[in-house]
Amino acid sequence: MGLREDYIFWSLVNELSSRHEYRMLTVAENHNEIWLENDENKAYPVIRVMRHDLDWANWLKRDIDRTVMNAENIRSQLLRRPMNVLNIYISAYLPVDDFDHIIRPVSEKKSTVHTMIFDASRTPESFGSLEQIFNKPLSLHIPDEGHVEESHVAYMKQGALAASVKKTKEEQAIFRNGKPFFTNVFIFLQIAIFILMELKGSSQNTLTLIQFGAKYSPLILQGEWWRFFTPMVVHIGVMHLLMNTLSLYFIGPEVERMYGRVRFLFIYIFAGFSGTLASFLATPNISAGASGAIFGLFGALLYFGTTHPKLFFRTMGTNIIILIIINLGYGFSVEGVDNSGHIGGLIGGFLASGVVHLPKKRKPFRQAVFAAATAILTFCLLKWGYTDHPILASGKDPTIAQLTQEYIKEGDEDKAFQVAREYIENFEQAPYAYFSLGNMEIKKGNLQQAKEYYEKAIAQYPEMHEAHYNLALVYNDLGDKAKAMQHIREAVNLEPDQEQYREMLRRMEEE
Repeated sequence: MGLREDYIFWSLVNELSSRHEYRMLTVAENHNEIWLENDENKAYPVIRVMRHDLDWANWLKRDIDRTVMNAENIRSQLLRRPMNVLNIYISAYLPVDDFDHIIRPVSEKKSTVHTMIFDASRTPESFGSLEQIFNKPLSLHIPDEGHVEESHVAYMKQGALAASVKKTKEEQAIFRNGKPFFTNVFIFLQIAIFILMELKGSSQNTLTLIQFGAKYSPLILQGEWWRFFTPMVVHIGVMHLLMNTLSLYFIGPEVERMYGRVRFLFIYIFAGFSGTLASFLATPNISAGASGAIFGLFGALLYFGTTHPKLFFRTMGTNIIILIIINLGYGFSVEGVDNSGHIGGLIGGFLASGVVHLPKKRKPFRQAVFAAATAILTFCLLKWGYTDHPILASGKDPTIAQLTQEYIKEGDEDKAFQVAREYIENFEQAPYAYFSLGNMEIKKGNLQQAKEYYEKAIAQYPEMHEAHYNLALVYNDLGDKAKAMQHIREAVNLEPDQEQYREMLRRMEEE
């Protein structure tokens, strides 16, 4: 094999690697076949360069057939749609028999191979053909025959391989923009707060959760805006803490290395806020946990995938997408999981990543668009939540009943009464607050007042079977059997599986 052709081969590989931003995908053991890829080149995202002195057309045909199959395998691995591959042979001469019909474009499924033979005996014409294909000049200087030495070939080969190594290091540097710091801070915070909650009472106690900053929509609507942020370090039970701490431990450092500390902090906090905001809009129930912020880290990785799609899918992409699908699927299938917070965190993390972008890769216009879209969306959702909350407007907020019950268990009935009255004063629809007041009046023996509260609860929420049952008890004690029968029947109709209701109905029918 000629040194001049070897020099041309490595010169072309070096040119593609250093000046045209191609990276090496595969290199044959004897270094005579190299596949290269460039995410940005739409015409030929993959190029295969082959150093071989062609003799007969039948060898060429067999090799092109093999190249087409390899191209389709590479396309599927890169998750590309239809892909064109440029197949270049560096040869001292052309095949001796007819080959024009062989080098026509050949397709296999979604891959099409376009073949070009670089005839070293006609270097100027071959370079002209290559420049026409690339639609730009090539800065290659090829010495005449007899002026190429092995040292020249070795130098050019070293340059091509060095360019490939440099590009690999640049890609690796993307994942090393800082050492994890805030990941450890948040892990420490959520563990420390969990210990304090357990010492205070219990992390599964409604009062304790609210005192430590869990999301509770009525209090947010009454001005406690910080509850959009504090839930990300509050957890309900040891398993909840363990799952989120492990998730943060594994994914947090990778995202923090990728984005750097300050960007990571912004992404994590905004994702946590977004998760709470989504939960605030979707459910009045008390919720807490770092899962919204952790899903935001998944969103940050998805954003990375939009800026470096091929690197994303080569390294982590498929696994990340599968994890997101599994976790969201689990959230939809298991009762009690606040999946709205997960989805909100995922979207928030993606948007926050678009605002800060990746280190050393500023894109002012793109970042400005993300910032404007994020600000408008956040404003609209907050305005909607504060002016026309979709859940609290209906009054179907059973948490107020749980909260008053917790105060009663603590022996603070005055606080329970105050909480229920404040709820009624702040919200037009408050059936569960009226229900709670009715329960408190029954304990005091004030049946007439309890009756009025239960009737108000039913007027606002006719399907509240508990209020119908309690009102039936009150009417029965007041001696109004007809009204008592009416409400116990309604309670049974609404909740036929409740044995307590059916037993009371049987007893009243027998009297």
